[in-house]
Amino acid sequence: MGDVVRYDPSFARKSDVVGHLGLSPEQKLTSALCMLAYGSPADQLDDYMRMGKSIVLEVFRKFCRAIVGMYSSTYLRAPTPAGLRILLHKASQRGFPGMIGSIDCMHWEWRNCPTSWTGQYLGHNRKPTIIFEAVASYNTWI
Repeated sequence: MGDVVRYDPSFARKSDVVGHLGLSPEQKLTSALCMLAYGSPADQLDDYMRMGKSIVLEVFRKFCRAIVGMYSSTYLRAPTPAGLRILLHKASQRGFPGMIGSIDCMHWEWRNCPTSWTGQYLGHNRKPTIIFEAVASYNTWI
C-alpha cells in the first residue's frame, strides 16, 4: 500500500473543501484487489466499500497502472531469448516440447468447511472444495 500511495498520490487520504475526509487508501486498494481476486463488478462493491461505481473503476485503472509502473521491470518483464531457449530445452527433455511454463489447478476437499459456507464452495463432486492453482516453470528468474 505504501508503494502505491508513493507512486500515485491520488491513493492517499485527502480532505475535501469542507474538511470531510475522503476515501482511505485501504478502501481504494481493497476495492481494486476485490475486482482482481474475485472478479467483482464495480457496482457490487459500491455498498460494501462505500464507494461509487465510477470511483471504483477509476481506482482500479490507477491501481493497475501503478503496479505495472512500479514492478514491470522486476516482475512483469518478458523472458530473454537465451532464457526462452533454456526453458524450451528443459521442457523438451521432460517430454513437453514447445512448453515454456505450466498452469495447473486441483480441487481440494474442504472437510472442515463451516456449514454456512458449504453452498458457496460446492465442487463438482457435491462436496465443499477449494481450488488450488499453481504456475510452474523450470526457472523463474529467467
